[in-house]
Amino acid sequence: MEYGLIGEKLGHSFSKEIHEKLAAYTYTLQPLTKQEFPAFMASRDFKAINVTIPYKQDVIPYLDEIDENAKNIGAVNTIVNKENKLIGHNTDFYGFLYTIEHNQIAIADKKVIVLGNGGASKAIIGVIKYLKAREIIVVNRTPRDGTITYEDCYKDHLDGEIIINTTPVGMYPETDSKPIDIRQFSKCEAVIDIIYNPLKTELLLQAESLSMKAVNGLEMLIAQAKYAVEYFLDIKINDSVIEKIYKEWDCMN
Repeated sequence: MEYGLIGEKLGHSFSKEIHEKLAAYTYTLQPLTKQEFPAFMASRDFKAINVTIPYKQDVIPYLDEIDENAKNIGAVNTIVNKENKLIGHNTDFYGFLYTIEHNQIAIADKKVIVLGNGGASKAIIGVIKYLKAREIIVVNRTPRDGTITYEDCYKDHLDGEIIINTTPVGMYPETDSKPIDIRQFSKCEAVIDIIYNPLKTELLLQAESLSMKAVNGLEMLIAQAKYAVEYFLDIKINDSVIEKIYKEWDCMN
């Protein structure tokens, strides 16, 4: 393929439709098992690709170069093949930053709880640090690398002011679940769920019922795709296209 997306499961992805609105190329969804992944990366048979769960960290050893932003985050979601030299970037950072700023969510001096510790989480934590959160609590089912359990979160961190879900819990087709019960977080002002299929997860529906600001992951997806296309084609695209595509998508769904 020339341009596309790799990941383990891509049945939920809207990336093909979004990329083909942004650029005049065919964008291929290429699901890869963990067994198929190494051969695909070793072949370098693509012009540029995006990377999603679970390969945002796994791709790094195959790269010849990684930009400072992606290096600091420790995850790559965009790879450009320049004359058989693979260069890694992270546009999740810019996509999430756009989402925060566009929705006017105040992060500075706030206590932020991040659910999940995968590749997307790393970019989001990078943004939260950049925006000078007072405290960042990362929650994971299996605590490691400075994360805590959900039990400890309920026990010690019910004063969280912003909650961000980076896990796939609640994503299509298993839409009846949510990663956390936010009724107990009485100081919570805003909930961001980077899931975009469905647009309103159970977590966001609960946040709305509690009069909290509730933001889905579609803006982040469109924004990071826009920045990825800029890397793919070495061009600049006005940010106004993000909201245009978002409104079109919202009307269709």
